[in-house]
Amino acid sequence: MTRYSAPKLAGYAGLSAVGLLAALASARPELVALTAPFLLAVAAGLVLATPPRLSARIELEHERTLEGAEVAARIVVESATPVDRLDLYVHLPEGIELLDGRNPVALRLAAGEARELELTLRAGRWGAHMLGPLYARAHDPLGFLVWEETVPTRPQLRAYPREDVLRRILQPRETQVFSGNEVSRRKGEGIEFADIRLWGPGDPLNRINWRASARRNELWVNESHPERNTDVIIFVDSFAEARLGDKGTLDLAVHATSTIADAYVRRRDRVGLISFGGILRWLVPGTGLVQLYRVVDALLDTQIILSYYWREIDVIPRRMLPPNALVIALTPLLDQRSVGALLDLRARGYDLAVIDVSPVPFVTRPSAGLDAVAHDIWALRRDALRHRLQRAGVAVVEWREERPLQSVVEEVREFRRYARHARV
Repeated sequence: MTRYSAPKLAGYAGLSAVGLLAALASARPELVALTAPFLLAVAAGLVLATPPRLSARIELEHERTLEGAEVAARIVVESATPVDRLDLYVHLPEGIELLDGRNPVALRLAAGEARELELTLRAGRWGAHMLGPLYARAHDPLGFLVWEETVPTRPQLRAYPREDVLRRILQPRETQVFSGNEVSRRKGEGIEFADIRLWGPGDPLNRINWRASARRNELWVNESHPERNTDVIIFVDSFAEARLGDKGTLDLAVHATSTIADAYVRRRDRVGLISFGGILRWLVPGTGLVQLYRVVDALLDTQIILSYYWREIDVIPRRMLPPNALVIALTPLLDQRSVGALLDLRARGYDLAVIDVSPVPFVTRPSAGLDAVAHDIWALRRDALRHRLQRAGVAVVEWREERPLQSVVEEVREFRRYARHARV
């Protein structure tokens, strides 16, 4: 621990020194008697001051929780020496609230005593929150000296975003070779009826369509569509966001990403992630519950980071995207680099759908003047940008917070169902 003199002890020592100098200069011994109490107080403070030997740490009941849930935490402190007064304070990051317990807190410890202080925290926002540091300050019995220490242990609380439920999701144009829940357009072994054809050598008997064979006086067999899985890449734009209060476009995009990833993982599809922003991150596609946790953990580290190094970067490297993948982009369309990357993906033939996480509700329109005109022009340019993507054959839908995500997905499904093939 770091030891330093308190102002009270320094003041008493200063008064004693001034009194002694005055007695020597004026040859008046009564001044020594006047300053003697202060000298005794300084001596007693130095003798009774024992450097404390204590240890403290922060413990969490659970390191993972859901956004808005409560988490129990405790401060464990032990002291090998008596501490007349110990002040403890835990720094809580933004997004973590204290519901129950005392922070800061003052207590007294006897020699060899251990104490556990219970705290109830609530994760008000998704993210990876670092608790601490823990600050400890010990006082000597007379209050002359203070020892301070910063405990280096900082546990991490990972708050996952809450997910909605999607009844239906987007169907890709192409499937992969592995089994899944998506009916492939190709013909093969499966349970979904596709067509009938003439029997050929090697066709199993259980595939013969006896009713069609009886009408045609020759053997006909059923053909079916196999059930395959798909590769889904979720594109999260983290170049820029619009924020008003404690909510922003990135929060909506993160919640939607976790919901979409959960829906596809339940169908045994392979899900990957690309965070396209100041720091480029990607997660290769995978299946299962473990992959879902990987996607959500990667989302917790997504932040809006200003970067001039990536000013000319508007192309996603090919090795990040598997062929025939369905790319679902969640973007506020605020940065031209993201728009350029999406148009490049469409030009390379990828199956692309864009959910425009609208920043308009997070921007207050001025009542009048040039600022109001600028706001209207900005809104018109956003409409023109969406029209440009639609002309390129991209299904793009504007999403605002008041709309449920399922309705947005249904609108994208309808666009993809009736839209004609367009050339970029």
